[in-house]
Amino acid sequence: MSAQQDIPGKLFDEWPDRYDAWFETPIGALVKKYESALLIDLLQPESGELILDVGCGTGVFTCDILARGTHAIGLDILSPMLRQSAQKAKGYSFQAVAGDMISLPFGRECFDRVFSMTALEFVEDGQAAVRELLRVAKKGGTVVVTTLNSLSPWAVRRKQKAQQGHRLFQNMIFRSPDELRALGGSTAEVKTAIHFQKDENPIRACEIEMEGKKGNLNTGAFLAARWMKPSN
Repeated sequence: MSAQQDIPGKLFDEWPDRYDAWFETPIGALVKKYESALLIDLLQPESGELILDVGCGTGVFTCDILARGTHAIGLDILSPMLRQSAQKAKGYSFQAVAGDMISLPFGRECFDRVFSMTALEFVEDGQAAVRELLRVAKKGGTVVVTTLNSLSPWAVRRKQKAQQGHRLFQNMIFRSPDELRALGGSTAEVKTAIHFQKDENPIRACEIEMEGKKGNLNTGAFLAARWMKPSN
């Protein structure tokens, strides 16, 4: 059994196309825009660097990092996701690798920067996962982890669906900003995004997002933490 949550792979068999299609909807495209912007702001990838994307999924966010001139390895536990990411990243310096995020198949200090986008929800031992990400990051490197914020209305709705029998959401773990920060030490910088709801009008959603950013609210659905690995 994987060290990650025991999730039947068949739940994800149809996910690659559904996942990508959602990001092409008006509200989905807006979510991707804000999530990608926050990822890049925290990760600060530079051309020529070797980046590890843990839980890369279909490569939606990997390609945003690759477009900045980086070299990337995308790791995922699910073959359908890896196939889609490899197809999407054609033309870039990219390699898809199968693996579990709490037992990464890499040596110590291999990567300039490491990130994981919304994969932590499926890992019970979050501290072990963050420890692995820090292990493979070079000294002075950056590690960014994002997840669904337990303080957000999005998480509340998913918990309700889990209680109603939704199999995927029943396997998800939702963490607060303080809980995410604690996984890798209190030095983490934590931010949130996506302060609007899934059914919000896109124009109004932009206004709500600006208000949330100005207010530095900690209740955005998209929760991100950055750790800087000591250089010595």
